[in-house]
Amino acid sequence: MGTIKEFKEFINQGNVLDLAVAVIIAGAFKKIIDSVVNDIIMPLIALFANLDDVKDLKQGPFTYGNLLSAIIYFVLVGFILFIIVKSANKSKK
Repeated sequence: MGTIKEFKEFINQGNVLDLAVAVIIAGAFKKIIDSVVNDIIMPLIALFANLDDVKDLKQGPFTYGNLLSAIIYFVLVGFILFIIVKSANKSKK
């Protein structure tokens, strides 16, 4: 019975609940970023490059369209998280 009691105390700590909320919000945030990258940015790049899809980009045997998509996704997520953290730090002061 001691283990069950310890587990209940662990689950009821604020850190665990905060982590659970953060994971859920991150899942929703991922969908937003996916939509921005896949539905707005990639079609614009494909339009300017005169392609049907950015994933079709290749040079010889090397296809680099997926890599380009992943890099753009990473940069966008990093930038948006930077803005969120900067705002949170500013509001704490």
